[in-house]
Amino acid sequence: MNAHFRFDRLRRRAAVKATAAMPVITMTVAVLATGCGMLGPPHATGPPRPTVQPAAAAPGRATGAPQAAAAPQATRALKATGAPQATVAPPQASAQPSPVQAMHFSAAKTARLPMATTYDTTPAAPQDPAPFARETGIVIHPATARVIYARPGGPAVAVLPTTELGSPTWVPVVQSKPGWDRILLPTRPNRSTGWIRVGGGLRTAYTPYQIDINLTTYRLTILDAGRSLGTWTVADGAPGTPTPAGRTFLLASLVPPHPTYSPLILPLGTHSDTLDSFGGGPGTVALHGWPDPAVFGHAASHGCVRVPAAALRALSRIPLGSPVMITG
Repeated sequence: MNAHFRFDRLRRRAAVKATAAMPVITMTVAVLATGCGMLGPPHATGPPRPTVQPAAAAPGRATGAPQAAAAPQATRALKATGAPQATVAPPQASAQPSPVQAMHFSAAKTARLPMATTYDTTPAAPQDPAPFARETGIVIHPATARVIYARPGGPAVAVLPTTELGSPTWVPVVQSKPGWDRILLPTRPNRSTGWIRVGGGLRTAYTPYQIDINLTTYRLTILDAGRSLGTWTVADGAPGTPTPAGRTFLLASLVPPHPTYSPLILPLGTHSDTLDSFGGGPGTVALHGWPDPAVFGHAASHGCVRVPAAALRALSRIPLGSPVMITG
């Protein structure tokens, strides 16, 4: 499968492998590894390739239409986004207004803001106005921690860190205004969003991938620029612990040091609606494997989506930040 990002300006390829996990990351993996319970003694399948992590890109964001995906290759090459096409404004159109400036917050006030991570809650963050709309494919990575606002020029609600669960932070853009992007946040409550000022160390990329999960038919489909790369029968949340619906994204990629039921766990930017915590963790929903194929096609988990080994291998090649749509 052609696993790639299209960047506004390609600077360099990712060349640094993940370093040894810090104790907190190791604990996180252990917690998530117990997140959906077990039906019996699990066994690990062959390890899939790690989830693709985007390479660094120049500051800025793509504003033009992305190029069509190239023919699939056995490569992770990154492709530059084409230059935006110029548009001719009608004679009566006036110049675009200047971007709204961000409110200034002192370091002390910023330090008191919640972090936008899967472990945190952002009660002041606005809710997603269109939770079942398709995402833009634009994803951003903060080179430094960035303040998130309730609206352009409005109050601060959180701080977006540079990493999430040990993986580089990549979050999807769902709306844009001059000088500002609205992004999905991985915090509670589900469907939290926030506005981030563009520029100033933000790296922007485009992912053509979309993961569709239909809870009614128990089907997971991976799309590349609208073209299906495969569909698999999966297991989702049991009636008492349903998988939350709506748009979210691939948050991180975790490789358990001692795999039990899955050699790879892919946390999403959403949480269980019925479990405040599970197994010592924050109830983060994830995609992961499962050793017993009898569960596929059934509502059997604590909210996670259990997938066959072939689907997990395909998912491992999808870049972080790629959109996930859960319906049904």
